[in-house]
Amino acid sequence: MPATTPQDTATGHDIATALAAVRARIAAAAHSAGRDPADITLVAVSKFHPRESVVAALQAGQMTFGENRVQEAAAKFPPLRAQWPDLRLNIIGGLQTNKALEAVRIADMIESLDRPALCDAIARAADRAGRMPQLLVQVNTGDETQKSGVAVEDADAFIAAAMARFGDAVAGLMCIPPVDQDPMPHFRTLAAMARRHGLGVVSMGMSADFEQAIAAGATHVRVGSAIFGPRPAHPS
Repeated sequence: MPATTPQDTATGHDIATALAAVRARIAAAAHSAGRDPADITLVAVSKFHPRESVVAALQAGQMTFGENRVQEAAAKFPPLRAQWPDLRLNIIGGLQTNKALEAVRIADMIESLDRPALCDAIARAADRAGRMPQLLVQVNTGDETQKSGVAVEDADAFIAAAMARFGDAVAGLMCIPPVDQDPMPHFRTLAAMARRHGLGVVSMGMSADFEQAIAAGATHVRVGSAIFGPRPAHPS
C-alpha cells in the first residue's frame, strides 16, 4: 500500500508536495548564487492556518515555523513540542509590548525587535521567564509609515544599542520590502547592514521573492502561501 501524503485536511492541499517544491527552488537559487542550500533556513509561515496544517508540515520534515499572532502561536505550538522536540517557532509579526512575556515563553526567535519600549518589555519578560529567545532587529527598509520596523536612518544606532544590551541574543536582521517596489535594493541594504554589524542571520524574502532574497544573501526565507496554499479568512 502506498504511503499517505501529509495534507491539510481542511483544504486537501498537498503540503508535502508543496514543501518539496519550495525546497527545490531554494536549492536551485542557492546553487545559482554559489551558496550552500544547507545555509538557508526555510521558515514556514503558518499564520491563520489550522494546527492540522502545521502537523502535516511537521510530518513532511519541516521544523521551523513563523507566526504573527502570539495568542494563535501559543494555542498551536507548545502541545506539539513533545512529539517534535526539534520544532522551532519564530514570531515574525509586529509585537505589542503586552505580548512580550508570552512571546518570550514560547518563541525560539522573535524577528520583530524595532523600538526601545519593546527592548524594555523583552528584557523584563526574559527575567520573568528565565529564558531569552534569539532576536532579530526588524528594519523598515522602505520607511513605510504603516509598517513595523526601525527606520533606516536610525537602524545602525538601534542595532548597536540592542547588541550592547542583549549580547549574542541579537542574531541578525529582518525586513519586509514594500510590495510595489523591486525588492532587491531592500535585500541588499539589509544584507550590507548585517555584515556591517557582524550579524549572521538575514531574514528576508517571502513566497513571491525568496529566490531574489537568496541571491542577495538571505539566511532565512519566510514562505507561507507557496507551502500552505491560500491563507484562510482572518480569524475574528
